[in-house]
Parts: sequence; structure tokens; C-alpha cells
Amino acid sequence: MALFLNEQQVTELLPMKECIGALEESFAHAGAGATDVKPRSRIRMPGGFFHFMSAADAEHKVFGFKAYPSFAGPGGSKMMVMLYDYETGQLLSCMEAGRLGQIRTGAASGLATDYMARQDAATLGLIGTGFQARTQLEAIAAVRDLREVRVFSRRQERREEFARRSGERLELEITPVESAQDCVAGVDIAAVITSARDPVLQAEWLGQGAHVNAAGGNHWMRREIDEATVTGADVIVVDDLDQAKIECGDLMWPEARGTFRWDMAHELQDVVAGRVQGRPSVESLTLFESMGVALEDIAAAQLVYRKAVEQGIGQELPF
Repeated sequence: MALFLNEQQVTELLPMKECIGALEESFAHAGAGATDVKPRSRIRMPGGFFHFMSAADAEHKVFGFKAYPSFAGPGGSKMMVMLYDYETGQLLSCMEAGRLGQIRTGAASGLATDYMARQDAATLGLIGTGFQARTQLEAIAAVRDLREVRVFSRRQERREEFARRSGERLELEITPVESAQDCVAGVDIAAVITSARDPVLQAEWLGQGAHVNAAGGNHWMRREIDEATVTGADVIVVDDLDQAKIECGDLMWPEARGTFRWDMAHELQDVVAGRVQGRPSVESLTLFESMGVALEDIAAAQLVYRKAVEQGIGQELPF
């Protein structure tokens, strides 16, 4: 019988390091040609949008989809993942996926950071303090031994509260700063997770050998980093090229201006598979553009489901 898993159960079964490992496995499967991923599609509704994305992983022996509305008002963005058996088509699980999406988004940046940041990277500048920023920090801290973290958002009370809460939770010293430039100046890793329509990070602020994660923009009207960061990057990696071509404003804008071509970007699967070097040298500027793809949701969901079965967690559904 299929299992229903709620948000609390999913959260308990999906620690960050294990999620990063599950994503690494799935991107390795993708690099071996054992997965299929369909980009996110959107249907405009009277009060918002309906979003749908799907993937299959032959090695993990699952396929499935995530679906969610984004409507104004309370209760307008409930996310659900449906997970199926790859060989029989049997429904394995229906799970609430708000926290799953938050954790896997952080995990994707953590995975990219592990392959693309310098091994001795120890300083992080984080621009953004919203729902998704917490797991960006957690994931990067899971793959690098951070000794200094700075955080910036426009509202002073938000960045101070984020620094206090996240610092206590992760046992890190986190400093709220007064500008985006102060946040990322000279850091080893810069992470941007905002809903900005105009760039909040400038290439001229970055030090030599920096790695940048841009994870907030998944719409052509959103841009988090300036054009110079794109054109100055020695390596540009996206989680999925097909999805990036319809959602990644950071790359779509310079592509339209002729300063960037899509063949200049690589997929994360090629980095994990070893076909592309995530960091050619210690001096390289590297960039990861995360759209959030269904393969990540399915990778996380299959890990949650298998652990739930092992531990006897979840509510059995009558079909």
C-alpha cells in the first residue's frame, strides 16, 4: 500500500547531509543516461499559477512528479510529491513537499559547492534571509568548514534575527552586515537566494577564486547577479539546461545581448560524472545557477520513502 507522509515526517526523515548524498547519486545516474527530466510547466489561473514538474530515475527505480499552486492568500502554495515504482507503475507515496523542496534546494547548492568551491573555502556571504536561505546556509556548512559567515537582507531586523537563529542552530558565528557589497566582498563562497528582479550581486565585489551560488531566480524576469559575473565566470553550471533556457533570467538576459551562449554552460550531471571540472584552478570564478528540477525532488522523495518503510512511519492509503 502507498504511504502518506506529512511535512513533519518528511522533515525528520530528510537530514541535509543525506539529502546531498541522494542528489549526488541521482545526478550521477543522470550523467550515465539513466534519468529523464521534464522542465517545470506553468498554467496561469485566475488567482495565480499551477506548476508541474516530473522526473524518472531508473537506478533509484522510481518516477514521479511535484505539483503545486502559487496563489495569493493563505494556503495558496501547498506542494505535493507523488512517487511511483519505476517497473510496475505502483503508487509508492504521496507526501507533503514544502519542507522537502526547501531542503533539496539547499542540497543542490551544497552539492554544487562541494564540486565547485575551493577545498579550503571557509568564508561565506549570504544575500537573502527568507525561507530558502536557511537551507542554503545549512547545505554549504555541510560540505565546507566555515569559519566566517556574513548575511545581508534589506531589513535590519530580518538579517539580525536570521543571524541569531541560524547561528544558534548551526553553531556558527554569523555577522549581519549593512550592504550586499559588505556581505560578499572577498569571500570564498557567495550565495544569493532572493526574489530580486534586478541584480543584487556585482562581479566587482568578488575576490579571486570565488564560487557563486545563485538559487533564487527561476523566472526570466528575475535577475540576482550582474552580467559581468556571468561573462567573468570560468565555469558556469546549471542543474538542467532545458529548464535554464526557459527560467534562468541571469543567463537569458546576457544570451539575448550576445555576451553569453548556452554552449558555455554545463549541467551539474556532467560535473558529478567527471566530464567537466567544476573548478579548473584555485583562481577560477565559478558559478552555479539553480532552477530547482524535478530530479532533485524525486531523489529526495525516494530517500524519504525508503526510510519511512524501514522505520514504519507514515499513514497507509487504501489503494
